[in-house]
Amino acid sequence: MRSSTIISIFAAGAALLSAASCSNSTSSTKDEEHQLPDTLKVVTLYGPTSYFIYRDEPMGYDYTLVDSLARQKNMVLDLKVSTSLSEAVAMLDSGKVDLIAYEVPITEHYRKYVLPCGPENITTQVLVQPTVQGEAPIKDVTELVGRDVYVEEDSKYLRRMQNLNDELGGGINIIEVNTDSLITEDLIQMVSDGKIPLTVVDSDIARLNQTYYTGLDVTMPVSLPQRSSWAVAPDKQWLADSIDVWFAQASPQRTNEELLKRYFEQSKVSKSVPFDFSKGYISQYDNLFKKYAPTIGWDWRLMAAQAYQESKFMPNARSWVGARGLMQIMPATARGYRTPVSKLNNPETSVKVASQLISDLDGYLKKYVPNDSERLKFVIAAYNVGIAHVYDAIALAKKYGLNPQVWDDNVSKAILMKMNPKYYNDPVVRFGYCRGTETVSYVKKITDFYDHARREISA
Repeated sequence: MRSSTIISIFAAGAALLSAASCSNSTSSTKDEEHQLPDTLKVVTLYGPTSYFIYRDEPMGYDYTLVDSLARQKNMVLDLKVSTSLSEAVAMLDSGKVDLIAYEVPITEHYRKYVLPCGPENITTQVLVQPTVQGEAPIKDVTELVGRDVYVEEDSKYLRRMQNLNDELGGGINIIEVNTDSLITEDLIQMVSDGKIPLTVVDSDIARLNQTYYTGLDVTMPVSLPQRSSWAVAPDKQWLADSIDVWFAQASPQRTNEELLKRYFEQSKVSKSVPFDFSKGYISQYDNLFKKYAPTIGWDWRLMAAQAYQESKFMPNARSWVGARGLMQIMPATARGYRTPVSKLNNPETSVKVASQLISDLDGYLKKYVPNDSERLKFVIAAYNVGIAHVYDAIALAKKYGLNPQVWDDNVSKAILMKMNPKYYNDPVVRFGYCRGTETVSYVKKITDFYDHARREISA
C-alpha cells in the first residue's frame, strides 16, 4: 500500500500503524445484496500525484488506480474534478458521485461525512533541506531554533511551525510566503537552488519532488503521521467493502507498487552533460533529421536539439511516463499515427512520427501564434506537455495581461501559473494542473542547444 512506501523513511514507528483501510467487513453477502453500478461516478482533484493531463493523456496515482478498479470490475468510469476537498465531500453527500478518489484525511471531522476505503496513505510534514556531503545538516527539530524556515502563508505548514515554535519556547524564524507568487513546488526548488535554506511540506510531495531535484534530504518529520484514504458516503458500507476487497487482491497490489515507484522513487531527470560540438556533426542520426526536418519547415539542427533533450540520442530510451525511442513518442500518439508501438525504438520510425506530430501541433497553433519563428517555442512546449496545457496557458496569458502570442516572459509565465491551484482552477483553464517548470526548462534547453548548434555545425 502507498503508506508502506511513503512513510517508511519519515517515522520509524509508522510501520505499527494499521495498513488496512475502510472497514473490517469483507463478507461476500454485501456484494450479493448490492451490485456494483454500471457506471462508477468518481470525483478527484487536480494535482501532481492525484490526477493531471500530460501529453494529452490522463495520469496520476489516484486516477490510474481508480481507472484500474473500473476496468477490472467492468464499470464505466465517470470522472469529475472538483476545485477543493470540501466541494468533493459535498458532491459525495449529494449523491452526485459514488467515490472520492483522493486523499481524504482520516480524522474525526471527516468521519462525520465520509467512510474511508481503498488505498491508505500515511504522511508527515517533513523538513526539506539540502544535503551537505551527502548528509542532512539538521537531524532534530531542536536544531531549528535560530534557523529561517520558509512556509506558505495561511497553510497547515505555517500552523505546524507556529505550534512547534511554541513547543520549543520560540526562536524559529518563520517566514511566510505569499501563495499568489510562490507555492510548495517553488519553495522546494528554491531550497534545491540554494535560494532559501529550508521549507516544510507533506512527505509525499517531498518524495515526488525529490525525483526532480537531487541533493535534497526529506527524512526529518516535524509532525505526527496523518492517515488518509479514498472515501464513500457513510451509508455505502457495502461499496467501501467491495473496494477494500478489490484493493487487497494481487493485481491491484502490483499496480499500486508500480505506481509508487513511478511517482515517488523513479528519477524524472537525466544527468546534464555538456555537449561536444567539436566533432563537426551532432549525432549518428543527423541524416534522419536532415530527411524529415524539411517536411515540417524546421532546421534539422533544431530537430536534433529536440532529440538530444528527449533521449540523449538513445533509441531505446523509455521515460517514467512510458514515452519511447529517440524522440520519446507516447504509445497513444504512435497509435494515433497508425504506428505500432513495437516500432518506436526504430530511430527512423521515431523521427517520422515526431515530424508528423510537430506538423500537426504547428497547424493547431497557427491561428493563435501567427508569427512563424515565435510559434516554434509554442510547438516545442506542446510537444513536451501537450497541446491542451499550451491552450490553457494562452488563455491565462490573455486574462492576466500577458501577450498570448509571445512565449518568453509571457505565455511561459502563464504555464508556470498552472502549478498553482488559484490558476489551474481558474474558469478559463480547462485541463488543470501541469508542471510548468519542466516545460519552460525544456523549451529553453532546446533553444539554447539549437543556438549553439547553429554556431558550430554547418547546415
